[in-house]
Amino acid sequence: MDDLEKAILLVYEPGAADPTFRAQAMAFCDHAKADLSALLRLCLDRLHRSSLVPVHFWCLQALHDAVRLRYSSIPPADLPILRSALLSLASDRPLPAASPPFLRNKLAQTLAALIRLEYPSLWPDPFLRILPCLPSADPSSIDMFARLLIALDDDLLSLDYPRSFAEAADATRVKDAMRQQCVPQIVRHWFDVVSLYHSSDTFLVAAALDTMRRYVTWIDIALVANDAFVPLLFELILAPDSIEQLRAAAVGCVLAILQKRMDPRQKVALLRSLPVSLVFADPNLVIKVPYLVTGYAAEVLECCKKLGLTDIDSSSPVELLEEALPSVFYVMQESEEVELGNVVEFLSVYVTTMRTPSQKQAVYLGHILEFIRVQICYDPAYRNNLDIPDKIGREEEDQMGERRKDLLVLFCSICRLAPDVTQHFIQNLLIRALSSSEASVEEVEATFTLFHRLGETVNEEAMRTGSGLLRELVQILLSSQFPCLSHRMVALIYLETVMRFMKFVQDNPQYIPYVLAAFLDQRGIHHPNLNVSRRAGYLFMRAVKLMKSKFVPYLDMILRGLQDTITQFTTSDWCSKNFECSGSEDGSQIFEAIGLLIGMEDVSPEKQSDYVAAFLRPLCQKLNEVLLDSKAQGLEESSGKVLTLQQIIMALNALSKGFNARLATSICPAIGIMFKQALSGVLEILTAFPNIKTLRNKITSFIHRMVDILGGSIFPCLPVVLKQLLMESEPKDMVDFLVLVNQLISKFSTSVESILEEIFPAVASRLIVILSKDAFPSGPGCNTEEVRELQELQRILYTFLHLMANHNLSSVFLAPNCRGYLDALMQLLLLAACSHKDVLLRKLCVQIFMKLIKDWCTNCNVDDKVPGFRSFIIEKFATDCCLYSVLDKSFEFHDANTLLLFGEIVLAQKVMYEKLGSDFIIHFVSKGLQAAHCPHELTEQYYQKLQQANDIKALKSFYQLLVENLRQQQNGSLVFR
Repeated sequence: MDDLEKAILLVYEPGAADPTFRAQAMAFCDHAKADLSALLRLCLDRLHRSSLVPVHFWCLQALHDAVRLRYSSIPPADLPILRSALLSLASDRPLPAASPPFLRNKLAQTLAALIRLEYPSLWPDPFLRILPCLPSADPSSIDMFARLLIALDDDLLSLDYPRSFAEAADATRVKDAMRQQCVPQIVRHWFDVVSLYHSSDTFLVAAALDTMRRYVTWIDIALVANDAFVPLLFELILAPDSIEQLRAAAVGCVLAILQKRMDPRQKVALLRSLPVSLVFADPNLVIKVPYLVTGYAAEVLECCKKLGLTDIDSSSPVELLEEALPSVFYVMQESEEVELGNVVEFLSVYVTTMRTPSQKQAVYLGHILEFIRVQICYDPAYRNNLDIPDKIGREEEDQMGERRKDLLVLFCSICRLAPDVTQHFIQNLLIRALSSSEASVEEVEATFTLFHRLGETVNEEAMRTGSGLLRELVQILLSSQFPCLSHRMVALIYLETVMRFMKFVQDNPQYIPYVLAAFLDQRGIHHPNLNVSRRAGYLFMRAVKLMKSKFVPYLDMILRGLQDTITQFTTSDWCSKNFECSGSEDGSQIFEAIGLLIGMEDVSPEKQSDYVAAFLRPLCQKLNEVLLDSKAQGLEESSGKVLTLQQIIMALNALSKGFNARLATSICPAIGIMFKQALSGVLEILTAFPNIKTLRNKITSFIHRMVDILGGSIFPCLPVVLKQLLMESEPKDMVDFLVLVNQLISKFSTSVESILEEIFPAVASRLIVILSKDAFPSGPGCNTEEVRELQELQRILYTFLHLMANHNLSSVFLAPNCRGYLDALMQLLLLAACSHKDVLLRKLCVQIFMKLIKDWCTNCNVDDKVPGFRSFIIEKFATDCCLYSVLDKSFEFHDANTLLLFGEIVLAQKVMYEKLGSDFIIHFVSKGLQAAHCPHELTEQYYQKLQQANDIKALKSFYQLLVENLRQQQNGSLVFR
């Protein structure tokens, strides 16, 4: 063993040497690679003389790297030696039979790399040198040739991997040369190997077949799809004693032949020539070769798509498809090898090729429906995890949801194609679920899932009339007591299915009692599982919204059925676990449903009053109990008492949604009085615990509802409400506060003037500080939650000011305690009107200025309500907003919203001309247009257009032309004040 061999052993056995020695060994080996000519001779010599596997591998790796990375540096005189030596190692003087596979693979890769670079121009005969030796060669040479072809495919020829342009060009060159020179001999070699060794050397035959499978895609199909090769391949497939490895390899070759791209009529002829029917005749064999069955059927189906399903001539593939389908369905049911996605894709394409299904096709559709049903069933092992969902159950639910997507799309396609077949299938499933004592949770859940999806595909007319079997199916659904409804998953999908067919019930009111029973008994709201009960409450509320007028005759029955649920709601002590598991379905939806029913005009006012009292009284009592207890013992935001109060307020809010101001204040004033009493109790919570955010949010929402239904009678409560809500000055709190104030202004207009005068100083003082010029940083990382809250607050503020201006409340700005904030607000408004990123917000600000001009300015300067406002408008707003801001290149006339803003800016000029007269026009022309170097004739035309009384459209068009003219004149680079 010389120094190089010792160094190589140290390199490949890192744990056997000191790191320093190993580093020296690596350096020694790298040094040996410096001289390419010497390296080639060294490696070829060691490959023949050394008996050490690591040395062989190092030499082959060095040769491989030299060819791949340093080919251009190899001396031309050494290339013939390299070619001859590599060919010799691959054929007549092969590596020892005991050589490990990775050595043989590395040799194959090295030879393939050299062929890629040199064949055929520099090295025309590598295959012609090897092939003559193979018939009489030993198995190791045959194995080596297979590895060479596989390496060439992996590294260059295969289209299964992304290739660069240069690699694709090399692959084309090599393929073309091989087709012309040696492909027939290679195919003959494969045939000989399979014929000679199929009973003696399984590995060798499998390697040859694998190579053939790879190359079929680009060689002449007639070389393999012929009377010699096809029988040989099918002999391996059909023989009862055939080794599975060989059968699988033969199947791979047949699939490659099947999938060869060609004209569809030629493909049909090829498909007919294959004895696949012999496979279909043996169910045991079908299960062993599922990919052959599905692959063959997929190719036949593709031909059907291209040629059509009608049997127009001998090239029609219809009979082939019908022959294959029973085996496809058998594979779908019995085999777990075939990927679900491939099967679903095949079935989807098959379904789309149908127009009006024949009787035989209807049978096939039944097989597909059964396949879908089986595939969407949950694994019984997860039954308990799904009933009371834990992490495992939630993961399984998510995975099944993903698995079901394409399957249910396929199901819906069949529903639309053959509704009678699908409805009959669902009917059988329902009957099976009812008649079998062994119906499982998973089967019943799958049945309702399919029934629910059937409802999605039924058109409105069919749903209304119950066409086909729909009427019978809905009757079974509503009137039967199905097994397994105690399980969460089954109960949820059952209720969703009932809701899906509510439009049928809407036109068939005789089924209403069944629907109400389903929602109100143990299948729905009284279900022991809280998730199911809450979901039932939500779905019942939706049903009430859809059919409330038809539910009124059953109102007493409904309220009796819900009484214990309401009692439980008001007697429960809530904990975070209960609250979280329900999500957005918090139980309050039942109260909304009750309110919607009680609020119907068909119910007499006396009954309405009694019903409201029956539901409001326990809620208010519970609220007062918890409030008294909380006042005595204190209240923390995370406590169960907060959750209880929260639930009661949400229930009150939900109940109120069934009533309007006319009903609560005129038709049945007692209802208004009761809600006002409830509001008083809720406001006590706000007064006692103003800092608990979750309660504040629920209370604010309830106040919004009370404003809608109590009307003016809420006024005595407003000072307390607004005072408490103003205690918090965080941006989000201020947004909630202003939204409420905006509602009051919209509803009551000038009636809230005195209230606004009280709260305006506090609002203005806070917002002027919060929304200062420096409140909105720009640049990367500035789109934070805090900045977004400030932007929302700014938007709500300008909406607030806009509402005040347009509801004749501008006098509030001038009240003695409010006037001190006017200047700062005007500056904020002006800044937003000129440069805010939100164009619609800018439009809002311009409208505010227009309304204030109309309210505060007169044609006579001495009669202005606000000293200094006239000059502010003329000197600031007119020039900065109406001229300079539109001259800026960021003002984009192609944008629809910007054009709306521009229209308001033009209208504002008209208003200023009418109210401010010559003061406005003189300043605007001299300090604005002339400063922007506007030509005199354009200034004159502007003045003329402005004087025209009603032609605002002409003024807008002219002013846009004027602005565009000034932009061109100044290249859009005017720097404004």
